[in-house]
Amino acid sequence: MSNQIIVINPNSTEDCTRGIDAAMDPLRLTGGPGIECVTMLNGPPGVESQGDSDSVAIPIRDYVKTRDNEAGAFVIACFSDPGLHAAREATTKPVLGIAECAYMKAMTMGERFGVISILESSVKRHQRYVRQLGVDSRWAGDIAIGLGIVELSDEDKVIRHMIGAGERLRDDCGADVVVMGCAGMARYRDRLRNALGMPVVEPSQAAVTQAIGQIRCDG
Repeated sequence: MSNQIIVINPNSTEDCTRGIDAAMDPLRLTGGPGIECVTMLNGPPGVESQGDSDSVAIPIRDYVKTRDNEAGAFVIACFSDPGLHAAREATTKPVLGIAECAYMKAMTMGERFGVISILESSVKRHQRYVRQLGVDSRWAGDIAIGLGIVELSDEDKVIRHMIGAGERLRDDCGADVVVMGCAGMARYRDRLRNALGMPVVEPSQAAVTQAIGQIRCDG
């Protein structure tokens, strides 16, 4: 079996994929699995609503089918985990959703996690998923920064909004771990962690780390 990890960005914004790819650098280890980040160019510019999430589910499943012989594992790099279960039905390889993995990692790092979302419309979707996963008792809150996927390249503006959201989650909501609620935020993890002085989970890294473990230990 191939040990290549294919990280799928379901939106069509290449800058988002570049940020995810850069976040993978610490995980590209000598002798470890290869990590390939791909963009679904037919997807929406950003997965910013339930409709966007639903629209990419079947294309993700079909893409997994086409790459199945080349992959040791797949990662769906969208915080809605769109098409996760359909993709798992399409392959015997591990398929990891970045939100599910990020929540699991956050709960090993603190008692209550808070989420920084891109848009207010994302918050209910995230709340629903946390409840479905059965981990809502560990959820402290979810605060949106009011910026869409295509705006996440404005680094000064984004980090300012993210720090403000993180401070509110820490000081007002009681979070002791922050989860970045969008794959497009990947480039900001270190700056956010340093500014807040608390653990920050980057979801694509969380999922790929788990994929590496599954390939090395279970493959």
